[in-house]
Formats: sequence, structure tokens, C-alpha cells
Amino acid sequence: MQTQEAQKKANVILVACVLFNLSIGVLYAWSVIKSRLTLPVDGGGWGWTASQAGLPYTIAIVCWAIGLLIGGRVQDKIGPRWVVTAGGIMVGIGLILSGLVGNNVAGVNLCYGVIMGLGIGFGYGCVTPPALKWFHPSKKGLVSGLIVGGFGLAAAFYAPITNMLLDSFGIEQTMIVLGVSVVVITTPIAQLIKNPPAGYAPPVPEKMKQAAAKSASDADFTWREMVKTKRFYLMCFMFLFSASVGLMVIGNMTKIATSQVGITDTAFLAILVSFLAVTNSSGRVLGGLMSDKIGRLNALFVVFILQAFNMVGFAYYQSLLLLIFGIIVVGFSYGTLMSVFPSLTADLYGLKNYGANYGVVYLFWGFAGVVAPVIADYLFDIYGNFNIAYRICAGMMFAMVAINYLLKLDIASLKKTEQA
Repeated sequence: MQTQEAQKKANVILVACVLFNLSIGVLYAWSVIKSRLTLPVDGGGWGWTASQAGLPYTIAIVCWAIGLLIGGRVQDKIGPRWVVTAGGIMVGIGLILSGLVGNNVAGVNLCYGVIMGLGIGFGYGCVTPPALKWFHPSKKGLVSGLIVGGFGLAAAFYAPITNMLLDSFGIEQTMIVLGVSVVVITTPIAQLIKNPPAGYAPPVPEKMKQAAAKSASDADFTWREMVKTKRFYLMCFMFLFSASVGLMVIGNMTKIATSQVGITDTAFLAILVSFLAVTNSSGRVLGGLMSDKIGRLNALFVVFILQAFNMVGFAYYQSLLLLIFGIIVVGFSYGTLMSVFPSLTADLYGLKNYGANYGVVYLFWGFAGVVAPVIADYLFDIYGNFNIAYRICAGMMFAMVAINYLLKLDIASLKKTEQA
């Protein structure tokens, strides 16, 4: 394949991957829907408690991680196109069925949490591997950041659209409209996503620079070999606890704004969710670029420190200006995680079995959807605020700084062994 033709094909596939993730990113607008679920039935809501309203989001995150593992392994064998297609359709069907079952806690947990969550995992997990294979390894961070950035940015338009639909049609019809839209948009886009042909070598950039995050090993690991390494567990613990913090804030953004700043206007709350989505998406792209320049672990160190001090002060963000500052730090820090960990997995364990390998790593992100968000909802039901949850999150982030250092030592030791 000629260099120009290959680059054009790679760019088309990258755009398709970004657009697909942008289309299925409805999960990050859940806090807009959640704020309506807890309203009284006679006020247009479903009368759910905070814990009940948070459960579909939590289940969706866990099933997302499981779906990514399954989809990743399947796409390693048959390619990404049909797995991605199935993912988009499942996301849409999950939303449509959620609207049809209506005010039914178990029904929404099954349809939104399980079906939609698995669909997101199938789609999200199978768009990054093929794109990485089309581009030179020096662009891992940027490519990963752009693709996962699409998903993060989705809430920027899903939040206001969802709020508008809720005002006009109510909860049930809103979910149905969103579901139909997802199926119609994602199905044709998915047909463009495919692996490069056998023997394909990505074009080398004209001004090639040594990637800051060079792989500790050039070998391609299977997932069974990967889980036998010490660095796998250090990496996954970092992913688990650091992602928990971002997911806790993202899933409760509207409630935080209402309880701490007194914002009750639903349209403005949706704008805040959109703003968080923009910072989240920006963090994915800029964090990916940063990790290409200064190294994956150095990039993680920066965001761990930022997020730790942000959580220390978050309970005191009781003005709109301070809350916006907190949102920027949360969004950037969480977004960086979502681009750095895929690249770090590829660096350490290769691209050949990347789908299955990152699927295993991503299970810990799924566990993260249980750790902080569930605890936060429980504490809010008891105390009426998230102050204790913020303190727990701050402690976890400071601990991750230490884990990050241990992983750096382990990788350095591995490099010395290989050079001996």
C-alpha cells in the first residue's frame, strides 16, 4: 500500500472511530437523567432514591468493562467491524427498552445497565485497536486520546439535547428517541472500521522523534502472560482507584452543583455537564499528547497530584467559579487516564493481542464504577453531601502517587534485565 494511500485510509478510519465513540457516549449524560429520576412522580420524575438512580449507571460501567473484554477478544480473531456494529445496535436497543419499561428499577437496570453497558463495551473496546495498528507507534498517545476523546466529548451535546427532550417528552420518550438515534448513526459508521491488511507497516513520520513512552519490551504478550507480571497489577490498581474519582464526580455532577452551589435550573445543570464533558475530552487528547512527550507514568504522576489536591478542596467549592475550577481539574485528570492507560498497555504488552489485553485491564475500570460512585451515593443518602466521599477520594489519589513510583521502578528494573 502506497504511503499517501495508507495515510488517507488511516485518517478515514481514525475519524470513523472518533465519530462512533461520539455517538455511543450517552452514558456520560446520565447525571441529567438521574436528576429527573429522583423528582417526585407528580413532579415529572419517578420518585427514586439517589442510590436507586445511581445503580443503572454503575451497572452500565461494570457491563461496559465486561463487554470490552469479550469484544476485545472477539475482534482479535474476526476483526472489529461486526463487533463494533453489534455494539452500536445494543446501545440503541438498551436505551429503547429502558424507555419502554418505564418506571421500573429492575427493568431499567437490565436494559440501560446490562444491555446498553455491554454494547458500549463492544463498540468502545474495538475502535482503538484497529486505529493504533494504522498509525506509527510514536502517535499512540495522540491516536488513543482522539478516539476516547470522542466518547468523552459526547456528553457536551448529549446533556443539553437530553435535557431538552426531557422537558418536551418526559423520561420514557427521551430514552426511546436517543436509542433510535444511536442505531441510525452508528450502524453505517461501523462499516468503515477495519484492521490494516496483513504485512502493513505504518508510515514513519517525516520528523520522527523518539516516543517518550517507549515500550519496556518489544514482545507481544497474551493476556495469560500479561497477568503473570507484577507491573500488570500495579497498573491496574492505579486504573481502578484513579478512575473511581472521576467517575464519582461525573456521575453526580448535577447533584454536586445543586447541593454545594444551589444551582437548580435544569438547563444550566446540563450546561455544567457539557462543560465537564469538554474538559474530559480535552484531557484525553492533551493527556495523550503529554504522555507521548514526557512518558506515560510521568503524565499519570501529574494528574494524580492534581486530582489529589482537587479532592482535598472540593468540599469547599461552594461558588460557581470554584466549582468550574474543580470541574476543569476533574475532567482533565480523568480524561488523561482514559488515553494513557490504553497506550501504556500497548507499550508494555504489544499490539498483537491488544484487544484482549486491554479488555482485561479495563475490567478494573469497571470495578471503579462500583468503588467511588456507589459509596458516594450511599454517603449522600446519609449525610446529604459528598464531603466524606471527597476525603476518601483524596486519600486514594495520594496512594496512587506511591503506586505510580513502584511501577516506574519495576519497569526500570525490567529494562536493565533486558539490556544485561
